[in-house]
Amino acid sequence: MAIGEQVYGYFIPTVSLMGVGAHKQASAQVKTLGGTSVFLVTDAYLGRPGGMADDIKAMLEAEGIKVTIFAGAEPNPTDKNVHDGLKCYQESGSDTILTLGGGSAHDCGKGIGLLATNGGNIRDFEGLDKSKKPMPPFIAINTTAGTASEMTRFAVITNTSNHVKMAIADWHTTPNVAINDPLLMVGMPPALTAATGMDALTHAVEAYVSVAATPVTDSAALMAIKLVATNLRNAVANGQNMEARDKMAYAEYLAGMAFNNAGLGYVHAMAHQLGGLYNLPHGVCNAILLPHVETYNIIACPERFVDVAIAMGENIEGLSVRDAADKAITAIQKLSADIGIPSGLAQLKANEKDFEVMAGNALKDICSLFNPRTATLDEIIGIYKAAM
Repeated sequence: MAIGEQVYGYFIPTVSLMGVGAHKQASAQVKTLGGTSVFLVTDAYLGRPGGMADDIKAMLEAEGIKVTIFAGAEPNPTDKNVHDGLKCYQESGSDTILTLGGGSAHDCGKGIGLLATNGGNIRDFEGLDKSKKPMPPFIAINTTAGTASEMTRFAVITNTSNHVKMAIADWHTTPNVAINDPLLMVGMPPALTAATGMDALTHAVEAYVSVAATPVTDSAALMAIKLVATNLRNAVANGQNMEARDKMAYAEYLAGMAFNNAGLGYVHAMAHQLGGLYNLPHGVCNAILLPHVETYNIIACPERFVDVAIAMGENIEGLSVRDAADKAITAIQKLSADIGIPSGLAQLKANEKDFEVMAGNALKDICSLFNPRTATLDEIIGIYKAAM
């Protein structure tokens, strides 16, 4: 990448807590931020009676902190979820937001936080840095090893009027505190572990080949790729494997560090359309698209794909740069197959009649700005077809 007049920002939470038992420090963090009343945003499963949200609530209340639970964050959270949550937040009189879950809970909470201080409609914030004011104090407790939304400046909210996922990139949505405790991840079923793990891998690979990559993001991305390649199979095979869970928590966080600052690419831009239109799981869409998009990208930066192949444990001795780069694609496909990712979009009931509209929307997605190769509409349609 040529050196020019480009200035690179770096965004990360003020405090990040990692490791077994880290979630037990949530009460202290609320108090450090000056909080006395917490609005806990989660999903219906974690928010069920006797579920994890109740455990966190009891822990906070034992320290004299009032807690109101909003369990309305759906998978692929919508603008309606955000506005429903905002109403509950305002009625609760809370002064701090705490999100519990994976990307859906964190993104929904970020939407609520933006509106709580900025007003308006969540649709007003699609794009880059549209807010004027920071959110209320915000703590994110993560329960999956994939999205990294607990530590990024990104939120993705589905617009229910057109079923398009709105990508919000705003430094004001960076949580104050990110907590990753593998104890909270052992209950993830194998399929969710696989999907979220491939989401983390996609973050790392897209960040590494991004046009906005820097030495700082490169170091995080390559370590994330290595950790996913060496631990995701074990985490899927045995969810109680605490070493694998712990290493995957680090992997998803490092991948978040990378893409939070280097951006993503066409994999995410295209996956957002599948999730918005069909309400499909984000990590699975990413996993299916990843080898196809990177096959398209490989001629733009083959040396970078050689690095990816090495990080994934591939032997490239004696190979040309181009052949070694292909090893990265092979390694991604092997990993996906081993952990049970569907082989194509046809298994997810995607319909080719929708590809032209989805491709057009993908090219408008903010993630497209960072892809190492610029595609035409027909080329994006072709990638969707190849992934069927």
